[in-house]
Amino acid sequence: MPFANLKVPADTLTPESRKKLIDAVTNAFADVYGERARATTLVLLDEVPDGGWGLGGNILTAEMLGRS
Repeated sequence: MPFANLKVPADTLTPESRKKLIDAVTNAFADVYGERARATTLVLLDEVPDGGWGLGGNILTAEMLGRS
């Protein structure tokens, strides 16, 4: 079973964009593994709260990412 676990900033996806992202990842797996993989592809979206990201030992916030 193909499995993708994506970490995204919290409160950045609408229901429509969430569906679009899941569809795109599922399509990518089906393109690689064939249509047989589509029905068993699992996509998990984890929403990371503001300040829950780190890069190079620094905490990233929405303000630093230009989202506020």
